[in-house]
Amino acid sequence: MEDLSTDEFVRNLHKTNTKIVNLCHIPEDGSLRSLSFTVRSIEKLRDVLEFGERVDGSSLFSFLEPSKSDIYIAPRLESSFTDPFSSISTTNIMCEYLAEDGMPLDVAPQAILSKAEDRLYSRTQIVLMALAEIEFYIASQRPPLYPTRINNNYHQSSPFTAFGDVRNEILVTLDGIGIPTKYAHAEVGQFHSKQGFLMEQHEVEILPQNLGRMAEAIAISKWVVRNVCAKHNLSVTFSPKPSLLHPGNGMHLHLCGLRNSRNVVANSKKSLTTDAKLMIGGILTMASSLTALGNTIPPSYLRLASRQESPLHICWGNRDRAALIRIPLWWNPMQDLAKDDHCTATFEYRAPDLSTNSHLLLAGITVAVKYGLENSEKAIDIADSLNCDTVNDEDYKVLPLSCVEAAECLQSDRGLYEAEGVFPKSVVDSMIKKLRSYKDEDLQLRLRQNADEAEDLLIRYWHYG
Repeated sequence: MEDLSTDEFVRNLHKTNTKIVNLCHIPEDGSLRSLSFTVRSIEKLRDVLEFGERVDGSSLFSFLEPSKSDIYIAPRLESSFTDPFSSISTTNIMCEYLAEDGMPLDVAPQAILSKAEDRLYSRTQIVLMALAEIEFYIASQRPPLYPTRINNNYHQSSPFTAFGDVRNEILVTLDGIGIPTKYAHAEVGQFHSKQGFLMEQHEVEILPQNLGRMAEAIAISKWVVRNVCAKHNLSVTFSPKPSLLHPGNGMHLHLCGLRNSRNVVANSKKSLTTDAKLMIGGILTMASSLTALGNTIPPSYLRLASRQESPLHICWGNRDRAALIRIPLWWNPMQDLAKDDHCTATFEYRAPDLSTNSHLLLAGITVAVKYGLENSEKAIDIADSLNCDTVNDEDYKVLPLSCVEAAECLQSDRGLYEAEGVFPKSVVDSMIKKLRSYKDEDLQLRLRQNADEAEDLLIRYWHYG
C-alpha cells in the first residue's frame, strides 16, 4: 500500500476482514519482532497507526540503559503485507524506532544506516544498492531416497534433493509479500549430521534494492524461511558453521552504486571504473573491522578459516571465489552496463554471514565505501596492491580468526565508524564488549583438541542469525 491515509488504511483492513495488526520491527539481533493489536476498536487502532506504541527498548538493544528505555515503534503504512502464516487474518506493518521526542532513535540500526547513506550521498551523489545471497541448511530426520555424494548438492534437482518443493514455496511466499527474488537453488552442502539429520543446503537471492530496503528484506526473508520450514515440520539453520567438516552458510553481498541513475561500477567498455576501484579499496582498507559487524559469533570464524568457498585473505579479483571481494562475470553483450539501474555490474563481498544485524553491516560497508571515495590515493594503492589477478603475493593479510580479534580491529578503526556521528559511541562500545565476551581467542586450537566442545558449540549457535 502506498501513500494511504490512516483512514484509508483502516477502511482497507475492514474490507479485507483483517482481525489482527502486527507492528513488526527489527532490533539489535536482526530478528523480526512483533506487537499485536485487534482491529475491533477503531479509535485505538487509528491512534496506534498514527502515533505508534511505547515499548521497552532495553529489552531490544543492549546499548540502551533500563533507566532510559522507553522508546516508540512507529508504523510505516506503505510497508504493510498480509501475514502468510497466521491462521487468523493478520496484517504486518514494518516500523521504525523513535526516541521520546518523536525523532528517529539515533542508536537504532535503521537510523545508523540512514545516516551512513545520507553522508555518502551528500559527499558523492552515489546511492548504494545491494543484492543478498541467503544460505541455509534444512534439516530432517528422514533419510534421502536417493543418496548422492556428500556435498554434491549444487543446483541438484529432485529426487536427488529432498527439499526443492520447500525452497520453491519459500520463493512464492517471498513474492507474495513483496520481496523480489532473483532465483533460488540447492547449494553445495549435503550430509548426515551426527544426530542423524539429513542436512541439505539451499540459497535464495534477493534482487538489488537500496540498503534500507535490503536490510529489512533480509530479516523478513529469514522469518519466511523459518516459517515455511516449520510448517513442514523441518528445522532450518542459518548458522555460519553448522558442521566443522562441511560448507558453512554465508551471506554474500553484490554491491553497486548509482549516480544519476547510472551504474558507477562499470563503464561503457564493460570494465571497472575508477569509482568501483575506490569503493573496493575502501572496503579492503576496513575489511578487518567490518568482520565485527558481519561475522558476530564464534562459528563465523570457523567458517572463514575453513576455506570452503569462504574468504580468508584480504584481497580481490575477477571470478575468484576464494577472494574477499570478487568481480562476477558480466555476461550480457547487449546491455549498456553503465546505464544499468538494476545493477547487473556489481562486485561481490563474500565475508558476511547471517549472524549479522544487516542494518549495521550495510551501514559499515557504506562508511567503508565513502572512505575509499574520499581517500582516492590510498584506496587505489590498496586496490592495486591487493589484486590477486595481478599481484602474486602469498602474504596477503588474513581476516580476523576470532570474535576477540575482530573486536580489537573495530577498536582500532572505531574513529572511522563514529566520524560525522554515523555510529554512536555507545553502539560501538556494545559491539566490542559483546565480541570480547566470547573469549574465543584460542577457539580453533581448543576445538581441534576437543571434539565434544566442538559439537556443543555448533549446537549452541544452531538458531542464531
